[in-house]
Amino acid sequence: MSKCLTSGIALAIMLSACTNNVNRFSVFDVHLHGDAAPEKQLSNLAANGVSTIAVSTSWAQQQTYQSNKDLTVLQGLFVPCPNGKVPYSLQQCFEDGREWPDVNWVEQQIKEKKIDFIGEVLSQYHGISSSDSLMYPYYALAEKYNLPVGLHTGSAGPDHGCPNFKEEMGNPLLLKEVLTKFPKLRVWFMHGGGPFVKECIEMMKTYPGLYADISVLNNPNIIPAKDFATVVKEFVDAGLEDRLMFGSDNADIKKCIVAVEQLDFLSAKQKEKIFNQNAMKFFNK
Repeated sequence: MSKCLTSGIALAIMLSACTNNVNRFSVFDVHLHGDAAPEKQLSNLAANGVSTIAVSTSWAQQQTYQSNKDLTVLQGLFVPCPNGKVPYSLQQCFEDGREWPDVNWVEQQIKEKKIDFIGEVLSQYHGISSSDSLMYPYYALAEKYNLPVGLHTGSAGPDHGCPNFKEEMGNPLLLKEVLTKFPKLRVWFMHGGGPFVKECIEMMKTYPGLYADISVLNNPNIIPAKDFATVVKEFVDAGLEDRLMFGSDNADIKKCIVAVEQLDFLSAKQKEKIFNQNAMKFFNK
């Protein structure tokens, strides 16, 4: 074997080894919130292959999250804000202390391209259904401007600071009334509906426009890997692989990515859909 050929093989092996140390896919994190150290948070996301984020936090902090050369930032709108506070971090949502932002103000922010999606919708933390008529003005704006709506479903962690929180109000089936009234509304269920996974799957099979993110479910500090695998397989077996999206909900981004990478029943193409392609389609990017 010639020295030239030997060197070429060695170089190919070295390049392959380097490539295997990098996350294979560009990641779109559809479920992110503010952090006490935003610059460090964003730098860590970019270092782990995240290229696009959909972030929602207090309105004041929201304005500090802007797109840069490494990350594309999509801006959300918390609504409602129980007691005027962001759950968990307990920052004041809006400068005037409102629980429900003025609808005319919201529309103006949409026109000024300061809001890319409505969410996280926190009706459950407020103790009401996602189909409560208090949400209708915001759904109407989302439908009018073709904005995605991210709806919290399922459970909540401790110390969220919302005494009216009701887990039963996080059942995805409760959205039926909304979809009848706003048939063009584009909604994704956060946390895959967990623990109402079967209901989430039922809704997604009934309404082809519904999507879901896998935040929290892919956090091994909360959900065991085998349980996460079971849930994802249920979605895939139900024919929903084109509507599952990656989200971290501020958990350790590397662990959340690895959790998906380790699902050996998914092909590389299916993983790429979850990491990026499905979200790009849903957010019209």
